[in-house]
Amino acid sequence: MPASKSCIVLPVKIATLFFNGRASRTPGFLNSVPFCQYPMNIPSSIITLLLGIGLTLVSLWYGQNHGLMPVAASEEATHIDGLFNAMMTISVGLFLLVQGIIVYCAVKFRRKPGELGDGAAIEGNVPLEILWTAIPAAIVLWISIYSFEIYNEMGGFDPAGSGAHAMHSMPSGKGSAMAATLDSTPESKAIAMLGVGASPANQGTDAAVNVNVLGLQYAWIFTYPDINVTSGELHVPVGQEVKLNMTAQDVIHAVWIPQLRLKQDVIPGTQTQLRFTTNKVGSYPLRCAELCGGYHGSMVTQMVVETPEDYAAWIASQQESTQAQAEVVKQTIAMNPANLSTGNYLAPYAKEMGIQPEMLKHLHQHESMNMSSIPATSGNS
Repeated sequence: MPASKSCIVLPVKIATLFFNGRASRTPGFLNSVPFCQYPMNIPSSIITLLLGIGLTLVSLWYGQNHGLMPVAASEEATHIDGLFNAMMTISVGLFLLVQGIIVYCAVKFRRKPGELGDGAAIEGNVPLEILWTAIPAAIVLWISIYSFEIYNEMGGFDPAGSGAHAMHSMPSGKGSAMAATLDSTPESKAIAMLGVGASPANQGTDAAVNVNVLGLQYAWIFTYPDINVTSGELHVPVGQEVKLNMTAQDVIHAVWIPQLRLKQDVIPGTQTQLRFTTNKVGSYPLRCAELCGGYHGSMVTQMVVETPEDYAAWIASQQESTQAQAEVVKQTIAMNPANLSTGNYLAPYAKEMGIQPEMLKHLHQHESMNMSSIPATSGNS
């Protein structure tokens, strides 16, 4: 009887004898029946198929459940995660395949005790070489096409983003950083934009929120030109498209928000942009990802994603604060000490300095006499 039939038929015969009662009436019956009269030979193609199925399932599971990425807080993040998961699945499958073959060969073809000669000289295998060249080439080509599509869906090929168009100007000289943030009506000029623009679905439309971003050692300044608000944190409403118009004051910086899966260089004298739409409320770190100096690691702030109601409340509070600061500045300018007489300048501090009112009166009279004694000059020389 062939081996494959023997190993299948014998268990069936044993089960039949059990049902007939013969096995229970015959002592030592099971011991007299071998488990298999001949060794069972499983075709290598079936083993390869089972191993391939197992390897594929493990790769797919780990590629979707690796847990290596932070929370996805934007619509663009889902595209990046899909690409990353696909690459992780392929990488795990190739890793297990290569390492499995190495381990199998190390065990199967290891030198046996007493073997002193060399192994068989085997050279070349054209079909195998074609296979292991064609498969990686096909994988790389597929990943390239997939990456291209993802970048296009995110707005990387936005014509408005890569061409010249009007944009709020940013300061470029030293000492102009804070002055620029107070300018609510910046001059517009045509410049070339680099970075991630509008997605194909949003091309030709303006973002709901526009923010001018200035990077300088070692801080970020966010100016909202439409509402005249300046902040050290980036506040955006959830579910609305945001556009960051970025430039640097001194050296190259880079805006990096891991939860958005976005990173863009911020370059002195050059405008770059990022457009994205958040989908999760929360506070996420915004870091500089370009070594920009000794305190590069401290150049961290927060991107706060809020509900539309909380975002409107934040804007209102910032505008009130801005107005209060403007009033303080106006009062400070109005009380310029250079325009005050000595008596008026010392009047608020007279009590603290121990100056008597009579002395202040005397100073006023003395200054009045000095002013009256100055002869009037004519306009002719």
